[in-house]
Formats: sequence, C-alpha cells, structure tokens
Amino acid sequence: QVQPEESGGGSVQAGGSLTLSCAVSVHIFSSCAMAWYRQAPGKERELVSRVSSDGTISYADSVKGRFTISQDNAKNTLYLRMNSLKTEDTAVYYCAAEPGRLCPMPDIDWGQGTQVTVSS
Repeated sequence: QVQPEESGGGSVQAGGSLTLSCAVSVHIFSSCAMAWYRQAPGKERELVSRVSSDGTISYADSVKGRFTISQDNAKNTLYLRMNSLKTEDTAVYYCAAEPGRLCPMPDIDWGQGTQVTVSS
C-alpha cells in the first residue's frame, strides 16, 4: 500500500501561489504513475497533472503554464507548484498512485485530500 498523504493546501488570493506535497510510504516513482486530481463542489473529480513512471508529464489544459508537477525520489515526495491561481482552481486536491504494468495495485491509491481555496 502506497498511502499518499497530502499537505500544503490553504487559502490564497487570486494570482497567488501554493505548493502541495504528497508523501508516500514506499519507493514507487520508478514503477507507478503519480498524479494530482481535484474535485470542486458539485463537480466530478478531474485529473490535474500526471507524471508516469518513465518521467513523462502531462497537464490539464486549464493549468498548463501555471502548475508544475515534480517529485523527489530521495524523499518519496510528489509536489504540485501552483502559480497564478484563479478562483476556479478552488477544490480539494488529491494525490494518487495509479496502477499499471509495473505497478500491480488493484486500484488507484488515493490520499485524503487537501483543500485549496482561492479568493478574488
């Protein structure tokens, strides 16, 4: 079990920045894709950014150029740097370890989520 644990959420004004962190319990970055998802009130959970086990990175169109995903293998920690935040970025952000060919988990392993609130 990966047991992702997010931290770093909070309240910020539009245009501000936050960095989310996700600590995992085991060395998995070379075998599992890691991702950040978010869920706003009344909306479905959506993918924000993903880094695959080979290092390939992708972003949702809505955050391209503003958010940066990264990982520190030595610290078993995934990050999401969020710049130029908008009110529509307000959501609960979840860290996830995703199963794959090199990562034989039965399902996505979710963190508990961290709230990000952006005010105008």
